Amino acid sequence: MNSREIKKNFSTRSELINLSMKSAFLTAQWRNLVMINYAIDPSVLLKYLPRGTEPDSRAGRHYISLVGFQFLSTRVKGIRIPWHENFEEVNLRFYVKRKIGDDYRRGVVFISELVPKPAIAFVANTLYHEKYESVKMKSRVQGRTGLNVHYEWKWKKRWNKIYFHSSSEALPLLPGSIEEFITEHYWGYNRVSENKTTEYGVEHPRWRVFPCTDHSVDCDFDLVYGNDFEFLNHAKPESVFMAEGSQITVRGGTTF
Repeated sequence: MNSREIKKNFSTRSELINLSMKSAFLTAQWRNLVMINYAIDPSVLLKYLPRGTEPDSRAGRHYISLVGFQFLSTRVKGIRIPWHENFEEVNLRFYVKRKIGDDYRRGVVFISELVPKPAIAFVANTLYHEKYESVKMKSRVQGRTGLNVHYEWKWKKRWNKIYFHSSSEALPLLPGSIEEFITEHYWGYNRVSENKTTEYGVEHPRWRVFPCTDHSVDCDFDLVYGNDFEFLNHAKPESVFMAEGSQITVRGGTTF
């Protein structure tokens, strides 16, 4: 991450210093992030909203995203854990902001995070109060020209699937675009209780994105994520794209 990107992602120099002084909890490559983005009534999200945050929006619209991606070369506290370096994740997330002085920290809140590794789920839930669960998963990424990406996960005997195809090369993010809004949230927030929230920082450069030529979603949202999200079974995504991804670092872990 270069100095210009750092200044953009973290609102004040003191904020950046405070974050960088904290040890890196996790480093990894996040790659091939298929992001399927739906408009949502923010009132649906209020009971999931961590204390101290408010729903974030673009042009007056709020979004929830189904995201599938690959975790590669994962290290926890700099340590490689055998058989836990490379795996898939599928999550359902929405977007928030937290006011700090005259600036905002823009972040994500997870409804659910699914991985195939029980140890990853246990550590993340214990230390960061995440919403991880361990399920059977598989993925397939084919080619760079005529790119085809598949993510699948099994929930209560039903295989759910995401498919993405792009016939384009990866393109830079356009300022003000929905792709920029979705990808450029650099904080994570979790609701520990009604009066307690955890916050952590995620460092990565601006990602290039693949436009969507074709996609499909075969997911029982009601079954996997609960009644609040049953409407997604019938909703049409407002945008679909895939972020190329990069090296990432997760730091922090404060509670307020």
